[in-house]
Amino acid sequence: MWQGRNDGDSPLVLRVFQKVKLENDFRNIKNKDFVLQGFAVDEGVKRNMGRVGAAEAPNIIRKNMSNFPITSPYFNLLDFGDVICEDGNLENAQEKLSNSVSNIISKNGKSIVLGGGHEVMFAHYSGLKKALPNKKIGIINIDAHFDNRMKSVEIGATSGTGFSQIAESGDLHSLHIGIQKNSNTLQLFDYAHQNKMKYLIADELYYENLHHIYETIDAFTKEIDVLYLTICMDVFNASIAPGVSAAAYNGIFADVTFMNFFRHILGNEKMIAMDIAEVNPIYDIQERTARLAASLVNEWLTI
Repeated sequence: MWQGRNDGDSPLVLRVFQKVKLENDFRNIKNKDFVLQGFAVDEGVKRNMGRVGAAEAPNIIRKNMSNFPITSPYFNLLDFGDVICEDGNLENAQEKLSNSVSNIISKNGKSIVLGGGHEVMFAHYSGLKKALPNKKIGIINIDAHFDNRMKSVEIGATSGTGFSQIAESGDLHSLHIGIQKNSNTLQLFDYAHQNKMKYLIADELYYENLHHIYETIDAFTKEIDVLYLTICMDVFNASIAPGVSAAAYNGIFADVTFMNFFRHILGNEKMIAMDIAEVNPIYDIQERTARLAASLVNEWLTI
């Protein structure tokens, strides 16, 4: 999966695949290393009645990350492999990822997770909370959906319940960017308001409004101790991200406006974790969605 064009060993021509290290020992993580894991799970999507297939995403995203050039002499990326879901036990898979993330953050690494369904978010956050129990963790969710449905006794957790699960613990601090009015019921908006989930709807994401977008992001990050960014790929327009669980004809684009506020988030000194969710290779076209996901991760690697 980690392979690409080899132009030699000079630092001027190195690419990601030449520097990534396959690892299984958390003791080898050094300060500020990027540490990657795959969450090869879409049981939460299945429970949420979405299109399954996202479990196959991690390696496709890795493949599309491989050939990017390395632009920093201090680049260090460790790959700890994939967490999988056995016998439909989503909760067990989430706990495995949570424990791994906790180990990474405890070693002062920077956590990257390639999903998988958006059930990855609750697992990733849980790991951050284990490692930093006394820190105020802020979540920026770039997504068309709030993912704040209530967990039912019959079904359990899904890809759409993560934020309500955190809210029920009484410790939710979130900003949601790209919310679609036609993808969230009034009940979900009401739940967001009651639990102080801040948000920017997709219609607000235009160039002339960048100052407001920046102000909203800065006001949010000022109030937290550490920052975690989660991106659900169904926020993007179906023309550039066709391979998702729920394709969006009116989704946003990775245009100048998006890249400006996206890089603004990545450049925040409080950011310690990032994940990509809902890439579904089964429905992708020419690996467009996987390539976009890989490019978004690469932006953090090169910030």
